[in-house]
Amino acid sequence: MATEPLVDLSTIDLTQVEFSPEQLDDILPHRGHMRHLNRVISLDRKEWIAVGIKEAREDEFWVAGHIPGRPLFPGVLMLESAAQLSSVLFRFRTGETRFVGFVRCDNVAFRGTVVPGDDLILVAKATDVRKRRFITVAQGFVKNVLTFEATITGMVV
Repeated sequence: MATEPLVDLSTIDLTQVEFSPEQLDDILPHRGHMRHLNRVISLDRKEWIAVGIKEAREDEFWVAGHIPGRPLFPGVLMLESAAQLSSVLFRFRTGETRFVGFVRCDNVAFRGTVVPGDDLILVAKATDVRKRRFITVAQGFVKNVLTFEATITGMVV
């Protein structure tokens, strides 16, 4: 499990847009409340590392109930955000256009919180890619602090 950042975030232009929300509509099937990736800002096709952003907003469905008076972006949605970024990475690595499902999560560690107003910077690195399955190591950062990390497995379903 990586404890060092997969990329040096100071080298990434966080204002860059590799894939806009509209372009992600052509890549990801998730819509509405279940889209947890606002944009992809970097896709390194040599190292197969993607960087994306999930903007935690005050008007999202989870704010009122998780946790009242102290809203925290749920860990399971952090993982979903990373899985969506990983799916983008898999698609561009393999050319696969069929639906890719999130089938396994290992080595998960939550190290910080995400609250409304935060930008969760997501990083995914492909570590094992096959025709129908992939594994990525994923990390999330808020204000350059590691917030979570996980190993994510996805599969064409």
